[in-house]
Amino acid sequence: MPQALPLIARPDLASEVSAVERDGYVYLPAVLDPEQTAELRAHMDRLQPNPDSFDRGLAPERDGFVNRHINNAFNRDPYFVQFLDYPGVIEIAEALHGANCHVIGMTSWQTGPGRPDQTLHADWQPLELPEDVMADPRVRIPVYISTAHFYLDDMTEELGPTRFVPGSHRAGRAPNGDTAWQGREEQSILCNAGDVVMFRSEVWHRGTANHSDRVRHLLQVHYAQRWIAQRFPPYLHRFRFDPDTLAIASNRQRRLMGDHPPGNYD
Repeated sequence: MPQALPLIARPDLASEVSAVERDGYVYLPAVLDPEQTAELRAHMDRLQPNPDSFDRGLAPERDGFVNRHINNAFNRDPYFVQFLDYPGVIEIAEALHGANCHVIGMTSWQTGPGRPDQTLHADWQPLELPEDVMADPRVRIPVYISTAHFYLDDMTEELGPTRFVPGSHRAGRAPNGDTAWQGREEQSILCNAGDVVMFRSEVWHRGTANHSDRVRHLLQVHYAQRWIAQRFPPYLHRFRFDPDTLAIASNRQRRLMGDHPPGNYD
């Protein structure tokens, strides 16, 4: 049985940012209360896959299990706009990536019984360096991309938790088939519904198989430095912001969707 990942609530923004830089992740308890959690789940349940947006809509009768992966959630239902800059999360994103950072994606993800294990991976490895170089305390790699996981279920091993190899962002490479780093095995995120875990893109992690009789709900919000391209499919001229989304968006939310003042390369 894998060990549980240590989930320690940090007392202030500075220590939350330090946790991401040092450990690769930070734990934010009770970001949503039970009523907010139920409301978010209900809105996720109403979203329908759009193949043009690279959504996945696997169904038990056809594919053997549920796997509904909906991109651009903020553009599919104005309710999700608030999660672009949710309090307690956006402050960390802006501290990590700069005040002019933006959201590069927002995914509604529902995973049903029978979904198999993922393999251990890093979402994005910005550069590769030898481990002895990465071990030098003078070497500090900026956090280019981070992801906030809004967990909407009380996570158990049966439900299929996310597993992390803490500190593995210091490996200087992707796992490449490895299941441990410097003797550290993967550990399970066994958090409560309404909790958030925010992590940098280089951390080795994976989703595990759902062995329960319930569907697991997860909202992902991906943040990045301003110069990293946003991932809003369909691409080229086909993506359009929904007028209802833009009508309710604050100035900060519009910036997070890409309404930046001119800068380098514009």
